[in-house]
This record gives sequence, C-alpha cells and structure tokens, in this order.
Amino acid sequence: MKKVALTVAVLALGLAACQKNADNAAANETAVENNADADVNAATNDAAASADAALNAAGNAADAAGNAVDNASNAVANATTNG
Repeated sequence: MKKVALTVAVLALGLAACQKNADNAAANETAVENNADADVNAATNDAAASADAALNAAGNAADAAGNAVDNASNAVANATTNG
C-alpha cells in the first residue's frame, strides 16, 4: 500500500511539474505572438509613412512642373508683348 501511495505521489508531482512547463510554454507563445504583432504593426506604420512621403514628393514634383510651365508661358507672353 505504501508503494502505491508513493507511486501516486510521484506521478502527482510529475504532473504538477508538467503543468508548470505547459504554463511557461503558453506564456512564451503569447509573448512571441505579441512581439510579432508589434513588429507587423511597426512595419505597416513604416510602410504607410513611406508611401505618404512618396505621394507627397510626387505631388510636390507635379506642382513644381506646373509652376515651371506657367513660368515659361509667362516668359513667352512677356517676350511677345515686350519684344
């Protein structure tokens, strides 16, 4: 009877240790998932900011080109009027 009780006690301790390992594994998995989410969010934000900057630069270049065309047109008009 003592042998059975001892066996049950050892098995119970083993199961308790396994549960702790399972809890640690679950906590580690959660931490990995949270870090992955943070990395994805940061990458998404960086990509969005880069896209916005590129669109702004393209818009500025288009505006500058439009201004250059206006300036050339004005120069032609002035040359025609004053020439």
